Amino acid sequence: MTEQLGIGIIGCGTISAAYLKAAPSFPILDIRGLADLRMEAAEARATEFGLRAMTVDQLLADPAVDIVVNLTIPKVHVEVGLRALAAGKHVHSEKPLGITTKEAGRLLAAGEAAGLRVGCAPDTFLGGAHQTCRALLDAGAIGTAVAGTAFFMCPGHERWHPAPAFYYAEGGGPMLDMGPYYITDLVNLLGPVARVAGIATMPRATRTITSAPLAGTAIPVDVPTHVAGTLHFLSGAVISIAMSFDVPKHRHEPLELYGTEGAMIVPDPNFFGGEIALAKTGGDWTTVETGHAYADANYRSLGVADMAHAIRESRPHRASGALAYHVLEVMEAFERSSASGSFVTIASRPERPAPMPRHGL
Repeated sequence: MTEQLGIGIIGCGTISAAYLKAAPSFPILDIRGLADLRMEAAEARATEFGLRAMTVDQLLADPAVDIVVNLTIPKVHVEVGLRALAAGKHVHSEKPLGITTKEAGRLLAAGEAAGLRVGCAPDTFLGGAHQTCRALLDAGAIGTAVAGTAFFMCPGHERWHPAPAFYYAEGGGPMLDMGPYYITDLVNLLGPVARVAGIATMPRATRTITSAPLAGTAIPVDVPTHVAGTLHFLSGAVISIAMSFDVPKHRHEPLELYGTEGAMIVPDPNFFGGEIALAKTGGDWTTVETGHAYADANYRSLGVADMAHAIRESRPHRASGALAYHVLEVMEAFERSSASGSFVTIASRPERPAPMPRHGL
């Protein structure tokens, strides 16, 4: 059995439960502590999962912690990540890597200087359905990818989240919230993005929460809530994309790809599994069986586990900081393009992540 690495989680909000439920699927991960600025939040999660609660300072000082999983709100991802690197810990962050490329670049530079790993969610692109789609594309199932669509559109997270204000503050909005799932998966499938054209709008200045416990509370909107445009990939593929908190209902598939010899429906990139469909030119849609591991459940610790194995095996990890930086640069480009009325060239050129082993880590 591969020697375990110690994992410390900072941030015990909603998403932490998904990580903690999935972590036992990966024997290389040993959760050694939970921390949060609100000690009661850490204690509640620790009680729920039979783990140890501690302060942030205690977790960072603990020599048994090798990797810090940073599940704080986006505005402090870089601040917390820098503290973890300064404490000698590898870092895996929730998405996005930062709220600007400028601050995210500081995190990557600090990790490189310290000889420590920086990784970032999402890791759903490592899921079985998305890895199967990649294998199909690489085998020429639709010929050369020419175009596609990527849509996440809903009425807004104030309908279900218990404290949704941060989705509408700096660091929030549908592009930074949901864009990472879609754009990361597209880079996994098609390679890096070359340039972006976009329009970003904010139809409403305030939103009213309809979920408990803050139902009826009005919150300000400080970020664009409908962002749409075009991704032009180095491969030549052109993808139409829309990320919105302003659409009451729609019938678009999350991801579709169109090639010279056929088309593919890619499952929702917010999940590890889902139904794959292929259609050859002029033919009907047919369902394709998933052929890779990690498609049958929630695996929101898979990126951390891959990092841990990569550390032990001295190889690159797949959900890398460089990939997340590229995705952040792409997302940032939509507002820049909207403001300037022109294409924005993407400077970063990350390596396409290596495909996952069919049978898992």
